[in-house]
Amino acid sequence: MSVKSFGLTLWLCVAASPAAQGPSLVVLNFQHQNTPTQQKYLIETMGGGVAVLDYNNDGLLDIFLVNSGRIAEGSKTFARNQPAYWNRLYRQGPAGTFTDVTAAAKLDRMPLDAYGMGVATADIDSDGWLDLYLTSYGPNVLYRNKRDGTFEDVTTPVTKASGWSASAGFFDYDNDGDQDLFVTRYLDWDMSRNILCGTPFHAYCRPDKFGPMSNLLLQNDGKGNFKDQSEATGIAAIKGKALGAAFRDYDEDGFTDIFVANDGMEQYLFRNQQGTTFQEVALEAGVAFGDDGKPFAGMGVAFDDYDNDGKPDLAVTVLALEKYPLFRNNGDGTFGYASGSTGLAALTAPSSGWGVQFADFDNDGRKDLFVAQSHVLDNVERIHSGLRYLEPMALYRQTTAGKFERNDIGTPAAYRGATFGDLNNDGAMDAVVQVLGGKPVIVYGKPQNRWLLIKAPAGTAVQAGNVHGYATTSGSYQSASDIRIHLGLGTREKVDLDVRFPNGKRKALTGVATNQIIEVTPP
Repeated sequence: MSVKSFGLTLWLCVAASPAAQGPSLVVLNFQHQNTPTQQKYLIETMGGGVAVLDYNNDGLLDIFLVNSGRIAEGSKTFARNQPAYWNRLYRQGPAGTFTDVTAAAKLDRMPLDAYGMGVATADIDSDGWLDLYLTSYGPNVLYRNKRDGTFEDVTTPVTKASGWSASAGFFDYDNDGDQDLFVTRYLDWDMSRNILCGTPFHAYCRPDKFGPMSNLLLQNDGKGNFKDQSEATGIAAIKGKALGAAFRDYDEDGFTDIFVANDGMEQYLFRNQQGTTFQEVALEAGVAFGDDGKPFAGMGVAFDDYDNDGKPDLAVTVLALEKYPLFRNNGDGTFGYASGSTGLAALTAPSSGWGVQFADFDNDGRKDLFVAQSHVLDNVERIHSGLRYLEPMALYRQTTAGKFERNDIGTPAAYRGATFGDLNNDGAMDAVVQVLGGKPVIVYGKPQNRWLLIKAPAGTAVQAGNVHGYATTSGSYQSASDIRIHLGLGTREKVDLDVRFPNGKRKALTGVATNQIIEVTPP
């Protein structure tokens, strides 16, 4: 069954993309396993990352889904060797069908003590093939793509990390041409120190019951080997309760910066100091708190230019009653709170959000905001009668006046991680969304208006008139998106492109026909 709303088609479970002759539905055999218990272990409600990536370089996006695990009283392991608790890789075929290739790709095992959370993707060794990094409560895992349809576990003590990792993402912080790794760590928590919160009935505890953790910054040597530079760069000195992270050069000094979404405390903006150290400047930049000066429950992050002025803005997903903060880049190193003036505050007040992205879903040249929604508490209705645990996804469409309009998508569920890309190469942006303890969904965008899909190295920025795009897989919540740059271009049949590569070199392309997929390489 599909649900059509505002140019989007939702396929329940996971489905093949609509064929030219009509839609077809192929259900994938995946069920996210989080094993909720009466003990209300906090990890139970936080997982569910997802990635889209072309792992076999056939031009079609494939889907990787993170599973969590089985929780059993008295056990410190999570049955990750049993098929029901595997992560899953689905290869897309030419007809838009998806085939489970998890075992064939040698991704059918995880450490038994790894309760799965998220996924990040990048070409860590510059061989032209995307690799995988998986986060967990417990050990993380790094998989190198062997270029033959399989992956090998190349985890080291550095990439294994420890504690509770949430989101991760790759970016080049030192401008040496390879992809470094940033890992958020959430709370100083473990199952042996779990506490029960709430009376007269129990609920998942607030993060203020537990201590903060330091995040990790791992430097790539260009061959896919990583060195922990968390202390040397100053990242480790600033502890938080981090869930989401995204990367952009917000101050246009040529070095990529880091925004970290913290839960229940101030947010962090790490300003890159010429590729050597980082300075935390969220308060000075105006993104540490909401418009009321209070902290909020930061979860997912979108870091992109929503208003077509060429400067990356920030959107953060939070809990109901907090309103999704939207911070507009002022161009002088500071941001202004724009949730009220754009209408986003009123639209989002009753909702809780997780995975998030700025993307142009109707190709009109204005980026919209897609959010995977659900409260964190599975019994929130008993605590606050006006709130709901299960919510629909939402597309906040941007109007010509720069306001947002809310369009709910799909049936209410516990949506968590969300990833974005053009799955069927038809020019319309699509999304894959994980459901906590349920089956994932694909939201297919409806082809309309003109567009370009651009394959370029990570960190490449592209401008077509007033429309800007950036090549990254990072952002959202515990998820990784398509590296290709998607531009919605309205009615324009040809455009001139200004391409700025991460090495600082530029390329101008004139009279580029729209409605096609192109590749750009550095001069």
